[in-house]
Amino acid sequence: MKPVRTRFAPSPTGYLHIGGARTALFSWAFARRHGGTFVLRIEDTDVARSTPEAVQAIIDGMNWLGLEHDEGPFYQMQRMERYKEAIQQMLANGTAYYCYTTREELDALRAEQEAKKEKPRYDGRWRPEAGKILPTPPANIPPVIRFKNPKDGVVAWDDQVKGRIEIANGELDDLIIARADGTPTYNFCVCVDDWDMGITHVIRGDDHVNNTPRQINILAALGAEVPQYAHLSMILGDDGAKLSKRHGAVSVMQYDEDGFLTEAVINYLARLGWSHGDDEVFSRQQFVEWFDLDHITASAAQFNTEKLLWLNQHYMKQLPAAELAAKVKPRLAARGINTDAGPSLENAVALYVDRSNTLNVLADAVEVFYTTVTPNPELLAQHLSDEARPALVDFAAGIANVAWEAPAINALIKETVAKHGLKMPKLAMPLRVLLTGQAQTPSVDAVIVLIGRDKVISLLGGNL
Repeated sequence: MKPVRTRFAPSPTGYLHIGGARTALFSWAFARRHGGTFVLRIEDTDVARSTPEAVQAIIDGMNWLGLEHDEGPFYQMQRMERYKEAIQQMLANGTAYYCYTTREELDALRAEQEAKKEKPRYDGRWRPEAGKILPTPPANIPPVIRFKNPKDGVVAWDDQVKGRIEIANGELDDLIIARADGTPTYNFCVCVDDWDMGITHVIRGDDHVNNTPRQINILAALGAEVPQYAHLSMILGDDGAKLSKRHGAVSVMQYDEDGFLTEAVINYLARLGWSHGDDEVFSRQQFVEWFDLDHITASAAQFNTEKLLWLNQHYMKQLPAAELAAKVKPRLAARGINTDAGPSLENAVALYVDRSNTLNVLADAVEVFYTTVTPNPELLAQHLSDEARPALVDFAAGIANVAWEAPAINALIKETVAKHGLKMPKLAMPLRVLLTGQAQTPSVDAVIVLIGRDKVISLLGGNL
C-alpha cells in the first residue's frame, strides 16, 4: 500500500465546529494509525467570506485538540498559478472548453427546463464535439471555462463508509472550473490540490458526496490517481434534527472556555459515528491504535451533551489534584479571585470534583473558599429554622476550641444535634448555607476544615 496521506481542508469562513473537528480527528487518526502524513489545507477561494481571524480560529481549535499537522497549512489563494496551469493543460487536451453563455441565457434556459419539469442543467451549447459547428465567440463576453464531462458510462467508487456508489455520467453537466475573471472554482482546486499533495484517502462530511463524481472525472482528465473516499454521516442534535447553533454547535474553543478537557472532547468525538466494540472510554493513543474506516457507521451520529458532560467528569476525576488545580486556578484568576489567600486549591478541587462535570462548575464550587460569602436569603429561610438557631449558636461556641480536623468537627456536630434533639440535616443544612451559600456540598465537616477556623467563626457570628 502506498504511504497514507490524508488532509483536512476547511474553509476559513468561521470557527472550527464539532463536525469539522470530527473530520479533522478521523483524518489525523487514520494517518497516525498507518504511519502516514496529515496535511492541513486552507480552502480560502471564497475571498468575500474568508478571513485571517477564521484561519487562526481553525488553527487554534486544532492545536487545542492536539491534532498537529505534518505539512501545511497550504492556502489555495497562494496556488492560483498552479490551478491556471492545470486548466491550460485541460484546454490543450480537450477536456475543458470556453463557454460564452451569458447569465441571462442561463436563466432563460433554467426557466424553460423547470417549465418542462426537467432537471436544470447546462445544455452544452458551447461544448466542442465531432461534427458540431460552434458559433463565433462574441468579442464582448469574457468566457468561463467548463469541464467536458464524459457523456457515457458511469463514474463509480467504493466509498469506505457508504459502500459502492455509481452515478451515470449523463446525470452530470459540464461544470464551470474557471470563472469569467479567470479564478478557478472549488471543485477544480480541490482536485489539483489532492493530486499535487498525493492525498491517498479523502475523509470528509457526506455533504460532499455529490461533488465526488465530478472530482473523480476531473482527476481522470488530469491524469491523476483517484484517492479513496470516506464520507462521514452528518451529526444530529439531541432532538434528532441536524446539529446547529441552537443545539450548542459552537466553536471547539467554546468547549475550552466552558471548562471541558481536551481528552474528553477527543474521546467523545471519536465515538460520534465510530466504535470499537462496547468501549466508551479510551485514551487518544488507544483510539489511534484501534481506528479504522470499516467501523465508521453510515447512519447519522447523534450529539448527546449529557454524555459529553459524563465523559468530562470522568477525565476530571482521573487527573491528579495538582493538575486539576492548575486548570482551575486561571479560571478563578480571570474572575479576580486570588487563590493564594485561602486554603490549598488542590484540597478544594479534590473535595468538589465528584460533584463537578466541567472546570467552570468546579471553579464555581470552590470559589466560596476564597471570597466573602453572602448567604442566599431564600435558602436561609428554607433551612434556618427557629429550632436550629440555638444549636448553631452552641456549635459556633464549640468550634473555637475544637481540634481543626474533620473527625473532631464531625463529633462536635453530632454532639450538638444530640444535645438539642435534632436530626443531622437540621444543623448541617443551615451550616452549609451560612458558610458556603450553597445548600448542597460535600461532607460539611470537610468543608468547614477547608474554610478555616477564623472565617467559620466570622461567618457564623455575622449571620446568627
